[in-house]
Amino acid sequence: MPEPGAAPRRSPQGVPYSDLPHIVNADGLHLFCRYWEPAGQPRALVFIAHGAGEHCGPYDEMAQKLKELSLLVFAHDHVGHGQSEGDRMNIKDFQIYIRDSLQHIDLMKSRHPDLPVFIVGHSMGGAISILTACERPGDFAGVVLIAPLVQMNPESATPFKVFMAKLLNHMVPSLTMGSIESKWLSRDKRQVEAYDADELNYHGGMRVSFGMQLMAAVERMEREIPSISWPFLLLHGDADKLCDIRGSRMMHDNSPSTDKKIKIYEGGYHALHHDLPEVAESVLKELTTWITEHIPATTSQEAQGS
Repeated sequence: MPEPGAAPRRSPQGVPYSDLPHIVNADGLHLFCRYWEPAGQPRALVFIAHGAGEHCGPYDEMAQKLKELSLLVFAHDHVGHGQSEGDRMNIKDFQIYIRDSLQHIDLMKSRHPDLPVFIVGHSMGGAISILTACERPGDFAGVVLIAPLVQMNPESATPFKVFMAKLLNHMVPSLTMGSIESKWLSRDKRQVEAYDADELNYHGGMRVSFGMQLMAAVERMEREIPSISWPFLLLHGDADKLCDIRGSRMMHDNSPSTDKKIKIYEGGYHALHHDLPEVAESVLKELTTWITEHIPATTSQEAQGS
């Protein structure tokens, strides 16, 4: 509880958290949350993990589609993103993203203990989703990954660049590298313009220290993939310049899961759910169909009948 007379905690945009849906993470930081609750009894829970530098607002269309199918969808802005507290797009340990995701998932599970849980993750949110599911492999009915970060792009991960990044991280971790080039997010110019105009997105350069955390996450995923047994759907565009499609192919080929599917979009860019309208529509259809097919048939009836 805040001290009596203490100023209320406010979001980076100046809104008191008392006016915003939020959770408080293990470090005492307030994370802005969104919830899309169906009118009737929900059939499943779906957690959405957004990507680096963005926030959970742009997932509204996807969440509405899932909500229409009686799924309860929830998300938060990761630490240092959007309307959440924390140093902008910087993290001392990638595990914090995973820990916070599990905290939010556990909260929703405590309110709906009989419902199956799914995760949908895009880009860095894909890495968060994979590692979250790896921590609790028996807890999730399935994971949907849209252009996930599984491998570093070869151009950014040459041995020399990795060596230089490690050296710079030791000397000047706050040094910034290039920023996310919005033109590679989507072939739909309106979507790129919307991303550029969104003040909740981070438009600055990526710090060397943040890049090192992404590298550490990639190394950890490579160790985990040979033991992934949970169901997953991978959607990736073959013209994605931000997250290498080879990572998705490698995950699909090397995971022992008996329930896995990969769909590759020819010419597709990074944010497939915001790519050309026909691609975005196909992605939503794949995602909703796959999730509804993976809801155990008996859950909601049993929960109501018991």
